[in-house]
Amino acid sequence: MKRRLNNKQIVSWALYDWANSAFAVTIMAGFFPVFFKQYWSAGGDVTQSSFYLGIANSSASLVIVVVAPLLGTIADQGGKKKRFLLYFTLLGIIMTAALYWVESGNWPAAMGLYALASIGFFGGIIFYDALIVDVSPHQHLDFVSGFGYAVGYLGGGLLFALNVAMTLNPDWFGLADASEAVRWSFLMVAAWWALFSIPLFLFIKEPQPADATRTGLVALRLATRQLSNTFREIRRLRVVFLFLLSYWLYIDGVSTIIKMAVDYGMALGFDSTSLIVALLITQFVGFPAAIAFGILGERFGARTGIYIAITVYLIVIVWASKMESEWEFYAMAITIGLVQGGIQSLSRSFYARIIPADKAGEFFGFYNMLGRFAAILGPVLMGWVSMATGDPRLSILAIAPLFILGLLLLFFVDEQEGRRMARITEEN
Repeated sequence: MKRRLNNKQIVSWALYDWANSAFAVTIMAGFFPVFFKQYWSAGGDVTQSSFYLGIANSSASLVIVVVAPLLGTIADQGGKKKRFLLYFTLLGIIMTAALYWVESGNWPAAMGLYALASIGFFGGIIFYDALIVDVSPHQHLDFVSGFGYAVGYLGGGLLFALNVAMTLNPDWFGLADASEAVRWSFLMVAAWWALFSIPLFLFIKEPQPADATRTGLVALRLATRQLSNTFREIRRLRVVFLFLLSYWLYIDGVSTIIKMAVDYGMALGFDSTSLIVALLITQFVGFPAAIAFGILGERFGARTGIYIAITVYLIVIVWASKMESEWEFYAMAITIGLVQGGIQSLSRSFYARIIPADKAGEFFGFYNMLGRFAAILGPVLMGWVSMATGDPRLSILAIAPLFILGLLLLFFVDEQEGRRMARITEEN
């Protein structure tokens, strides 16, 4: 029997994207790279600060690589996806707020707090993604996933617009200068993240398995055993395995561009204010584009939408390597905004279709593990190539093969076969 859309649960679920996107946009993609160079690493070498930023991003990703599958499995067995989501959300909120008190020149403290906040952000996404199978009927996964990303772009963009206005005109807000405005932005992101996460925890109903009372060492032992079984199961489910491998490759490029775009523009000598405004434009372009990709996925298939997005990313990479002026950065930001939410949302909904719904936590643990494992290499690779050659243009070209290989592997992923095997696995 087909489930009906529960709009209250879907909106509550999507509002978490509205909440945590403030961190992704204002902190991760926007102010932190700029502030890290100009405030916490003031007077240092720009290529060295790029390297340190890459290390911070990759360290957070490495932690998620290690814990994601195990925690996902424990959450499934105990019906604790919401509980783990709460723990990681609190970590992200507290560490983000703490950045307000880090003084100029203290880049090690800033780097450490940012890494911990990123762990909270990425760790929460594991369980947020897994909850999609509890709030959306199977036939509407593409639209619901796209709706979540669209709401995230709008929410993150609105707060980011306010934060940008604060930095450009601090006197309007009673602030001394742009540095104080950025520091206040850290507190605002933490408050925004906390406030708009509340509906998910109040209104999402998470199904409870029969053995949900198992806790402590018993739950850990059972989860470890189940994790080993899931490794074997993923290898047996050829469609899931191929898709994860494809996703691992192309999402590396996507994640690297998101995290390093502003840093890359600064390395080319572009004005930091122009880069931040371009990032803001990406958010508002991404809002309708993510919804459009959700509709496209329902009509033509999620894989077709992913093909389109990867092709656009390859064009952007070549373009970025030859970019000379700031107007090109603006145009590139608009282009990325058209496909960024689409490739993320359709990847999530495609994967949700080909996995057993009753094991969403552990399977999305692997999904997010691979996403973070890929992100370990990309930022460090860009930073290392930039330091080794002194030419950041070469570093952006280094990620093109990841998109190409991911695109080729996706051709061999049979969605219908994946759905059939997922149903068989659920029934056994």
